[in-house]
Amino acid sequence: MKIRVGVFFGGKSVEHEVSVISGLQAYNSFNRDKYELIPVYITKDNELYTGDAIADIANYRNIPALLQKSIRVFIMCEQGQVQLIRYPVKKMGNSVVAQIDVAFPVVHGANVEDGSLQGFLRHYNIPFVGCDVSASAVTMDKYVMKTVLRDNGVPVLDCVTLNVKEYERDEEAACGRVEGRIGYPVIIKPVNLGSSVGIKVAKDKEGLKEALEYAFTFGPRVLVERAIMNLREINCAVLGDYEDAQASECEEPISSDEILSYEDKYVAGAKGGSEGMRTARRELPADLTPQKREEIRQMAVQTFQALNCNGVSRIDFMIDQDTDQVYVNEINPIPGSLAFYLWEALGKPYAELLDDMVGLALKREREEKNMLTSFDSNILQSANLSGTKGVKK
Repeated sequence: MKIRVGVFFGGKSVEHEVSVISGLQAYNSFNRDKYELIPVYITKDNELYTGDAIADIANYRNIPALLQKSIRVFIMCEQGQVQLIRYPVKKMGNSVVAQIDVAFPVVHGANVEDGSLQGFLRHYNIPFVGCDVSASAVTMDKYVMKTVLRDNGVPVLDCVTLNVKEYERDEEAACGRVEGRIGYPVIIKPVNLGSSVGIKVAKDKEGLKEALEYAFTFGPRVLVERAIMNLREINCAVLGDYEDAQASECEEPISSDEILSYEDKYVAGAKGGSEGMRTARRELPADLTPQKREEIRQMAVQTFQALNCNGVSRIDFMIDQDTDQVYVNEINPIPGSLAFYLWEALGKPYAELLDDMVGLALKREREEKNMLTSFDSNILQSANLSGTKGVKK
């Protein structure tokens, strides 16, 4: 019997369109002999739709028309079966549109990649691919991620966090914190976004204020850290879980400016339309010495496991060429295009990568079923429920 996989993509995120590209890339790359695929599109209003039209990326040029010919659904668990139910429910007949055995989120950004969607799936007892709720939340908060990595001996740059209310209350004091702790130049980025959204470099106070106001349009908290001016950026993905993990090939993305932009990643390399990270400009494999390549790959696995990741994540590194020091920049718990091109460079086809990720999700599900989640005793049977004092007893 084939494994029924629901591929979830889209969502209430500034990276919505990138998720659609990544999600349909994955959907079209599964081994159909082993899997039955159900595409599930999450609108920017967090409504769920499925149907044949959802699987055709050409339909996303006109999303209202796409939704008109698709089926809106909601999720329900019935006797251990995960069902997609037509909404509104039919007055007569069966409203079950599909059943899924495992969910495969291919989502990017806040409100979906940060544990929100993962918590929704866990609430309905749906096995899902990728990082769990806590790991998703930690990896998507750049400040929390840095504190965890620093505590585990992984090199990261020193930073300052600012919130929008603090900045609005006293701009000079907020800038003074940055200048006193780090100095210039600095790089400013939203705490919980990916895809290089909302990022700017500042070389003086005027530039800092401009960059902060820009970053605050994407979220209430920002991260400010030292900008490495003689910089090389290297990316490496990791596949596995807490028990066993392996690193991919390393790449060096090609930037058109001081920092790798959203356009560098998703627009500049595409011809006739974006195809996600697959067409971004890069040097693959990166031109590294064997020693430096191995250092980065080992640090990637260390980062992945310190953050308790699962499935595939991509770790983005910075090399300060003045000192040859390597730092972890950030981790992408659900990377664009699931970083399949980094695995193809080592001879692992995309279909095999997807198969490994589903296997890891089912392994976690088997392990969690053996965990104690409730007690057989029911204190409510003997408790005095007549008042709050009785409940305490």
